[in-house]
Amino acid sequence: MAKYPSSSPHRNQMLAALSTSDCELLEPHLTSIAMKVRHVCEEPNKPIKHVYFMDEGITSVVAIGRNGKEIEIGIVGSEGMTGTTVVMGDHRSPHSTFVQVAGSAQRITVQHFRDAMDNSDTLQPMLLKFVQAFMVQTAHTATANGRATLAERLARWILMAHDRLEGDDLPLTHDFLALMLGVRRAGVTTALHDLVSKGLIRSKRSVITVIDREGIEEIAGGYYGVPEAEWQRLMDGGPQGGTSAASVADRGPPRRNGGNGRGRRPRK
Repeated sequence: MAKYPSSSPHRNQMLAALSTSDCELLEPHLTSIAMKVRHVCEEPNKPIKHVYFMDEGITSVVAIGRNGKEIEIGIVGSEGMTGTTVVMGDHRSPHSTFVQVAGSAQRITVQHFRDAMDNSDTLQPMLLKFVQAFMVQTAHTATANGRATLAERLARWILMAHDRLEGDDLPLTHDFLALMLGVRRAGVTTALHDLVSKGLIRSKRSVITVIDREGIEEIAGGYYGVPEAEWQRLMDGGPQGGTSAASVADRGPPRRNGGNGRGRRPRK
C-alpha cells in the first residue's frame, strides 16, 4: 500500500501519516516486537491489552460463532493497526485477532494509547479514518463470502495479501487459506491449481507467488477494489478528493512497497 511520507521514521503507514505532535504523544510508549505466526493480539470478549501498529506482516481478524466455527472478516498490514474497538471507545471485541503472516510491529499499551487520544484533538479523528476503511473492508468481505465464487474470493484474498507484503511471495498454506475463507482445504487446492494453470501464480509448499496480478484482478472482478479505494481516499485527505474504485482498477491499488503497485508480469 502507499507510503506516507518518505521522511517519516515509521514503516507503519498510520504512524507515518500522523502529525509530529501526535507522534510525540505515542512514540515514548511504542515498543518494537517481533510478530510470530499465531501471535494473539486480541482474544474474544477479553480486555484488549495492547494496540499493534504493524510494520510488516499481516494480522487476521476472525469472527467466531457460538458453535465455535470461524471465518476471517478482515486483515491488517502496515497500512493500519489493531485495536479499532479501543479507538471507538470500548475495551473488548467478540473477534479474535492474531498474526497470519510473521513480521514486526510497534506495540503500545491501551492505557498509554487512550492517554494519547485524550491529550490530542487530532489523533482520534485520524485513527478513525483507518477504522472506517477497515469497516468497509469487512462489509465487502461479507459481500464476497455471500455472493462470490470460491475462485473470486481466493483471488480477492491473494490481492489483499499482495497489497500488504513486500515482493510477490505470499507465505500461506492451503490449510490457513481454507480456515480464512471458511471452506474445505480440497476446494482451496483446486482453486489454486486453476490459478496456476492460467499462469497467474506459482504454488509451492507454504508459498504462493504472484506472477500476473492483472489476471488475478480480472478473476476477482468487482469483489476487489472498493475498500482499497476508500482507504486511499481517506488517507489522501477529505471527502471531496481521493480515489474511486474504478481508478484503483486502472492504476492498481496502493502497494506497501511503493512503485506503481501492480506487481505485474507479462501475460503469456
